[in-house]
Amino acid sequence: MESFDYEVHEYKNGFFKTGIQSIREVPLTIILNGKEVVTLLCTAKYPEYLAIGFLKSDAFLSSPDQVTDLTVRDEGDRLVAEVETCHDPWEGRIMERSITSGCGKGTNFGRNVTTISKRRLGGDIRVTPEQILTLANELHLRSTLYNATRGCHNSSLCTPDEMLLFREDIGRHNAIDMICGQCFLDNVSVEDKMIVSTGRIASEILLKVVRIGVPILVSTAVATSFSVELARKTGITLVGNVKKDSFWVYNDKGRIIGF
Repeated sequence: MESFDYEVHEYKNGFFKTGIQSIREVPLTIILNGKEVVTLLCTAKYPEYLAIGFLKSDAFLSSPDQVTDLTVRDEGDRLVAEVETCHDPWEGRIMERSITSGCGKGTNFGRNVTTISKRRLGGDIRVTPEQILTLANELHLRSTLYNATRGCHNSSLCTPDEMLLFREDIGRHNAIDMICGQCFLDNVSVEDKMIVSTGRIASEILLKVVRIGVPILVSTAVATSFSVELARKTGITLVGNVKKDSFWVYNDKGRIIGF
């Protein structure tokens, strides 16, 4: 179940009763080789991909072959994802915690901006402005859970011509991580793909996409200044504030045709 029905009181020139749908929120605790990593709040959709995507984007995993076992346990009031690997993912790591712009505390551990920003994204993908607008509109049309609850973000993995994966969750980070996890486990090539998403493009979102290796990130919302600077350092094509017939290009490396 993705949402729950509630009776509430709405104020509009007076109070009256109305029915609403509220999006489901469930804690997902990720345990890696017997050690708890983090607890994420999510809708409980695709927990395996979410757990692996988080571990990949935080540099605990570098190859799907490292994963020897993955189980998700439903404990009623929470989910627990237990991941076992054939390597020591904690070796040489200094556990850091930082406050991110997501919901509450985020974890960075050894992932630091200096290291990731040295990466330069390639890829021969080319996209037209019309294709960007079409994909953003399709993202909106597929957002049935958002339209029902107003309580989630959406992300999609696309080619310029079609939407390949669509994921939705209460956090924009989770939606990105689910795509990352599926691409990682299923060995999906991403050098010729793009991510189209909702939600503000903060630095941690951009760093996740850079770590995955996707060369184009598009959002219907705006980017922070730090994200713009990181985009220009890493060479990712960054597009934001997508409306019905317009968008902003924060950075491009020749991937947008006609720019």
